[in-house]
Amino acid sequence: MQQLKIDLIAAARPNFMKIAPLFHELNKQPWCKLRLVHTGQHYDKNMSDAFFHDLGLPKPDLHLGVGSGSHAEQTANVMLAYEAACVADRPDLIVVVGDVNSTVACSLVGSKLHITVAHLEAGLRSRDRCMPEEINRLVTDAIADILWTPSPDGDENLAAEGVPAEKITRVGNIMIDSYELMRDRIEARSTRQELGLADTEYGVVTLHRPSNVDEPAKLTELVAQLKSIATRVPLVFPVHPRTRKNLETFHLWTELVDAPGLQVIEPLGYVDFMNLVCGARLIITDSGGVQEETTYLGIPCLTLRTTTERPITVTEGTNRLVGTAELGETVDCILAGQWARGRKPDLWDGHAAARVAADIRQRLLPPLHDETGCAAQPRQQAMGNA
Repeated sequence: MQQLKIDLIAAARPNFMKIAPLFHELNKQPWCKLRLVHTGQHYDKNMSDAFFHDLGLPKPDLHLGVGSGSHAEQTANVMLAYEAACVADRPDLIVVVGDVNSTVACSLVGSKLHITVAHLEAGLRSRDRCMPEEINRLVTDAIADILWTPSPDGDENLAAEGVPAEKITRVGNIMIDSYELMRDRIEARSTRQELGLADTEYGVVTLHRPSNVDEPAKLTELVAQLKSIATRVPLVFPVHPRTRKNLETFHLWTELVDAPGLQVIEPLGYVDFMNLVCGARLIITDSGGVQEETTYLGIPCLTLRTTTERPITVTEGTNRLVGTAELGETVDCILAGQWARGRKPDLWDGHAAARVAADIRQRLLPPLHDETGCAAQPRQQAMGNA
């Protein structure tokens, strides 16, 4: 049987979670040979190695070791290192995920070397070009050959940008696959108990976006809001390395650590973090993936942004966009029970990886044959845009 050589590109925490279920699904297939590529964009051990371990991923076959740097430096360094890897051992398909610098860098390499590129989580748009992630999404979707979308708005965005329909397949939300893959371990973990939160209402905070943590005035205002909210509901805050650096630089770290009701902790692996999320009364975040996980779990989510590339979490889910000034008032509404219940969007069911595998098989390999030797009909109904 013909084997496809497939590169799976991982670079940052959300990438690891999206790659894991696809790796496990494709690793079962006799028709493909996988190469797991870690670009090294997230080089902090707690932000990288822990997620590989939690998600059952093996040691990467290829580690590019790019590390930190400006957007241009990261993108250029990934391109240089990954181009050399592709020239030395050319894959048939490159799968990129999400919207980080490594996503667009590896897509550019594949496109220029005429290697098929597939984008998992395609079509998401915040329409805020001040976000570097939005530029990465636009460029990646413009040059990718296969676009796997998580929701109908992704299909609509791509169609409006002139992407041919035959390039697009709606497969659902791969983040939910990760949660379901790890559900038993998540529920068995004792993170809440270890933090003294097992028998109480509490909130979880995650902040890392430049718009929230890079300006002293904005971060000072956020710290003041979190301190105030923590007097009404306990908060636990796993601090991203970027955020901690700025808190220390702006002389806010001690103020945050000493605040009553607020636990400041190191970054967590996926299983520990999701154990916290599952028991939370509310989440305060600027992350993309957390918006999806809370919608799936039915947990109120306050996203400290003016736009989201995941609008379905607002229109159908439990997510709301809020400004810093209204954060405390909105938390009070949640604690008073004044929050929409929401629902799980279509195809957010834990089977996105299987749909991706089926789409790869259908697009890139000869048709399957039944026992009579006749080509079997592809099961288009399994896909969301059938």
